[in-house]
Amino acid sequence: MAARGARRLLGSLWIALFLGQPDPAAAAARSSSQSPAGSTVRTFTPFYFLVEPVDTLSVRGAFVILNCSAYCEPSPKIEWKKDGTFLNLVSDDRRQLLPDGSLLINGVVHSKHNKPDEGYYQCVATVESLGTIVSRTAKLTVAGLPRFTSQPESTSVYRGNSVILNCEVNADLVPFVRWEQDRQPFFLDDRVFTLPSGALIISNVTDGDGGLYRCVIESGGSPKYSDEAELKVLPDPEVPLNLVFLRQPSPLTKVTGQSAVFPCVTSGFPTPVIKWMRNEEELTIEDSERFLLLAGGSLEISDITEDDAGTYACIVDNGNETIEAQADLTVQAPPEFLKQPANIYAHESMDIVFECEVTGKPTPTVKWIKNGDMVIPSDYFKIVKEHNLQVLGLVKSDEGFYQCIAENDVGNAQAGAQLIILEHDVAIPTLPPTSLTSATTDHLAPATTGPLPSAPRDVVASLVSTRFIKLTWRTPASDPHGDNLTYTVFYTKEGINRERVENTSRPGEMQVTIQNLMPETVYVFRVVAQNRHGPGESSIPLKVATQPEVQLPGPAPNIRAYANSPTSITVTWDTPLSGNGEIQNYKLYYMEKGTDNEQDVDVGGHSYTINGLKKYTEYSFRVVAYNKHGPGVSTQDVVVQTLSDVPSAAPQNLSLEVRNSKSIIIHWQPPPAGTHNGQITGYKIRYRKASRKSEVTESIGGTQLFQLIEGLERGTEYSFRVAALTSNGTGPATDWISAETFESDLDETRVPEVPSSLHVRPLVTSIVVSWTPPENQNIVVRGYAIGYGIGSPHAQTIKVDYKQRYYTIENLDPSSHYVITLKAFNNVGEGIPLYESAVTRPHTVPDPSPMMPPVGVQASILSHDTIRITWADNSLPKNQKITDARYYTVRWKTNIPANTKYKTANTTTLSYLVTSLKPNTLYEFSVMVTKGRRSSTWSMTAHGTTFELVPTSPPKDVTVVSKEGKPRTIIVNWQPPSEANGKITGYIIYYSTDVNAEIHDWVIEPVVGNRLTHQIQELTLDTPYYFKIQARNSKGMGPMSEAVQFRTPKALGSAGKGSRPLDIGPDYKPPMSGSNSPHGSPTSPLDSNMLLVIIVSVGVITIVIVVIVAVFCTRRTTSHQKKKRAACKSVNGSHKYKGNSKDVKPPDLWIHHERLELKPIDKSPDPNPIMTDTPIPRNSQDITPVDNSMDSNIHQRRNSYRGHESEDSMSTLAGRRGMRPKMMMPFDSQPPQQSVRNTPSTDTMPASSSQTCCADHQDPESATASYLANAQEEDSGQSLPTAHVRPSHPLKSFAVPAVPPTGSTYDPALPSTPLLTQQVHSVKTASIGTLGRTRPPMPVVVPSAPDVQETTRMLEDSESNYEPDELTKEMAHLEGLMKDLNAITTA
Repeated sequence: MAARGARRLLGSLWIALFLGQPDPAAAAARSSSQSPAGSTVRTFTPFYFLVEPVDTLSVRGAFVILNCSAYCEPSPKIEWKKDGTFLNLVSDDRRQLLPDGSLLINGVVHSKHNKPDEGYYQCVATVESLGTIVSRTAKLTVAGLPRFTSQPESTSVYRGNSVILNCEVNADLVPFVRWEQDRQPFFLDDRVFTLPSGALIISNVTDGDGGLYRCVIESGGSPKYSDEAELKVLPDPEVPLNLVFLRQPSPLTKVTGQSAVFPCVTSGFPTPVIKWMRNEEELTIEDSERFLLLAGGSLEISDITEDDAGTYACIVDNGNETIEAQADLTVQAPPEFLKQPANIYAHESMDIVFECEVTGKPTPTVKWIKNGDMVIPSDYFKIVKEHNLQVLGLVKSDEGFYQCIAENDVGNAQAGAQLIILEHDVAIPTLPPTSLTSATTDHLAPATTGPLPSAPRDVVASLVSTRFIKLTWRTPASDPHGDNLTYTVFYTKEGINRERVENTSRPGEMQVTIQNLMPETVYVFRVVAQNRHGPGESSIPLKVATQPEVQLPGPAPNIRAYANSPTSITVTWDTPLSGNGEIQNYKLYYMEKGTDNEQDVDVGGHSYTINGLKKYTEYSFRVVAYNKHGPGVSTQDVVVQTLSDVPSAAPQNLSLEVRNSKSIIIHWQPPPAGTHNGQITGYKIRYRKASRKSEVTESIGGTQLFQLIEGLERGTEYSFRVAALTSNGTGPATDWISAETFESDLDETRVPEVPSSLHVRPLVTSIVVSWTPPENQNIVVRGYAIGYGIGSPHAQTIKVDYKQRYYTIENLDPSSHYVITLKAFNNVGEGIPLYESAVTRPHTVPDPSPMMPPVGVQASILSHDTIRITWADNSLPKNQKITDARYYTVRWKTNIPANTKYKTANTTTLSYLVTSLKPNTLYEFSVMVTKGRRSSTWSMTAHGTTFELVPTSPPKDVTVVSKEGKPRTIIVNWQPPSEANGKITGYIIYYSTDVNAEIHDWVIEPVVGNRLTHQIQELTLDTPYYFKIQARNSKGMGPMSEAVQFRTPKALGSAGKGSRPLDIGPDYKPPMSGSNSPHGSPTSPLDSNMLLVIIVSVGVITIVIVVIVAVFCTRRTTSHQKKKRAACKSVNGSHKYKGNSKDVKPPDLWIHHERLELKPIDKSPDPNPIMTDTPIPRNSQDITPVDNSMDSNIHQRRNSYRGHESEDSMSTLAGRRGMRPKMMMPFDSQPPQQSVRNTPSTDTMPASSSQTCCADHQDPESATASYLANAQEEDSGQSLPTAHVRPSHPLKSFAVPAVPPTGSTYDPALPSTPLLTQQVHSVKTASIGTLGRTRPPMPVVVPSAPDVQETTRMLEDSESNYEPDELTKEMAHLEGLMKDLNAITTA
């Protein structure tokens, strides 16, 4: 009985709460006093706004009160937000909070450059431990300075006619306008009324209406008067006058409840009759309370409703003629609630729905607020049925106040409800309201004391599908029968703390089916049994994964969307081909392009029209079909744009600049974004004289944002206005603004003179500056530049109009010394400045103490352009939860000392994602925190380097030049890409004779990344080639450069000394049957016996020369010889290398039968000289001369390896296509100390050269150079360099080439025999000089080949053997050389 009584009392409490019982707290107290212990129900706390702020219009300097009052017990704390940010009213000397919660603003501040009070205000009420609610937002508008956009002009009117006297002001000043006749107030009556624009209309004019008229603006302070205009009344005309519209109706947009006036003022005789039509039906104005015919025939509609929208036509008839004009009335409605959210009781794990239905025009958007914070949709907070909020799996923290905020262009409204989450042992007071879903129906009765059931046994998933799971279990061990037990199943996604609940349908039932699950998702289930004493123990959690989706509908085919109007789009589609059962309904998703706010609507058919869209805006649509298993596969997005319309706003920032006495230039900005409603096709400019009644001139220009109006009159004031055009028509125009042309053309060939005076008046945080113009009025002044700063006037500069004579500098520091400068300027420049200083007054309120800076700033690199910054805030609680209005500022810049420019961003969380960074760039980051007026210093910096990215630009400055003396060899030069996005690891050169060929048909040349030049040989003469280059880094290949064309020369140029006369193509074959050497040079077939004789003779001569040189070196011991030797050592000592002259060994010369080579006898100081990053020079010009006494430069040749280019590697188009195999020995196969050094080609030394020390220093090197130069030339046609050096001309540099017998072939296994030189230290100097430092790439000049005559003779000699008499002559020549050497030794 007690339990039933408690339920009845609690049910009456619920009804009382919703029916507005005066004292719900008392009712709750009475209810709870009669309930058993342990089942007390917390009551809903009345918490709502008694008064909310409304939109307010104010004037500068006035005081404004924004009303706000909230009811709750205990009393709530009231705070205010402006533009979404909390106001700090404690330290604000102009804004203060009144006792009832209203906001008082003293002395509204408003200027052209500073509008701190204008904006959107919102009242926030908070009760600790209960929650927070927010009011509607109210807009505070401050009227501008009193200014007339048009003024009354003198006119005359016939008696009985109507007349209009213009006095147009800004819309926010219209309430402050009144009229005077002969400087006395002019009262309105049934003949006289004013239009909303301020214009005065007098109908049925009488003689008493004549006089002087002026309009007055009284917006606080002294009134502002317009010009006076004289109205003359003429007698009735004798003849009929044509009907003319003095003012026609114009389109209007009004909000419900407002009034609208359609002017219809005409002039003519006889006096006409005016009637009005709406939507082609005549209006019956006489019997209507809301429609009123004003004086002269204008129509006023009061208390507008949505039904009043339509097209209104004014028809004027005087018996002789009829004229007509019409205009549209558009009615908008602020949001209004059709159904407000209701208070809800619930248990944890339940699902609830707050309902909220709104109407309005345009269609309102709805957002939900919980305890003052925006509700972000997620898996557990969902917006259903367009506006309702569904919360799944309640937890205790969900408790609080929820508000539905509806807003559109003309207003906003809010309605709220409270959610209370009861303990599981407390029953919900009444039958579950409609806000509880069927799955969470709870039949708990008030609990009594007694034993509770144990955990249910053997919980299993007996049926698992894609979207539902059936659970079964056995009774608890404590109650084997379990007939009176009910069961509750709690379930959640794995890893989610929110549990949802499902109850069995009747006592004793031991199975339940959980619906609306997600496919392929792991869920955790547990079951709790409950008896009349309450819930028992929970079962062990059971994890079950749903099956993959297989039974869902496919995508709807033939989805199409088309625009019906500027604000509506219709979408159609067909039934899915694979429906997998009956289609129950469709869900249409749509979203404005470029946003991430996707909305949806349920549709039962195959088409739907969406209204209330933005004009001339792209939207994307997709459709999802639903069957009994759930949503199917979405269609592809279809994008369509709403139709265009006329602009809905006027251009912005209209300004006038008087150029001279006959022209004015107009500047403006386009209408605000989102109001163009189409493509702006031009602008319409209207202007007229402002001093007297004159015709309006129209000028239609293009899309430029300025227009020069010429041909104006001197010293005349003109008014201008601008409207934007689309293909649909003309949008609203700006307000009239005026400027006066100069009386005479002033001088603008020089800057203005100094202003004649400057005065300053300091305040606490501002300084009022006033001045007078320069004394010389004959120089054009376009404006004034005011500079100011602490100690220096160059910190900030503000420019004002030339008409202005004072300015207030705001936001200054108290008690600070400011220096102020004033300069007049024109189009030539700024004039001489005038200086003044002032000290701002001290502030009475001390500055707030700074906050602690964030700590633990870390930079986590996510990609090539994104870094996540995280930090901690020691001023927050341990859980680092932000509950106040603090925000953080993150700043970053590249870590370059010269770069001091930071970028910043604000966030309200403890992390920030910095995007749009440069790849492979080191950045530094720091963070500061701001709360109200308190800010911290910058934190310690964190650094992070973005990942590399493939190059996004090609190599630049690609040039191709021909090699001097080598017409079939070209040199390609380039510069690295501008956007390398990482370290360049290599380049690929593509070249082809057909620029349109597929890229895989082009020949490619890989080049290492530190090279910026490359040679390509064996090209075809007089042929155009096309070259492209592509860079690569660790992330991949970049784009290719544009193709560069180069045509090889037509003919071979004559070769100089030591140059190669012609390039022998890959198809060249020797005339005899002798086989080619591995380098492609033909060998001459000689008799084997003759070869043996030559070898023996050369060996004997070599031994004799060695003995003679040894004797020669031991006998030169005189003091004269010692001095020469010392001089020679001093020369050698100038080389910076490791070692000294005692390491130099005597020359070792011998003849090899196959080829002549250089064998370096020094050990390289670098154990692995080829593994360096040094750029390798390609010729003799790449290395700086080591010694000034040497005529040639020393080179280091870098070893090549597979996949990369060597220093002198050259490729041929034919060779790349495999037309001639070559046998080569890569450097990698040689020990490191045997790397070859190249020296430039020089003239060969005659055998009888002077044998002084210094000659010894140079000549052997010259000989070596000729061999190495020729080796370089011969090897240049191969893709990989070799360590072999082929012979030059016979008998050159003491060398006789050995000629193998006919038919002999080259054996690659033969050892190569180097040629030793005395100039060992010179070679070592070249090695050390290039390994020590990086040299920039230089133009490539490869040493040239032998003379034409010599090479030709070598080719010709290869056709026959040497005769014995020729050999005898050669031997005799050698014997002569030996005799000369002996004579020198004896001397």
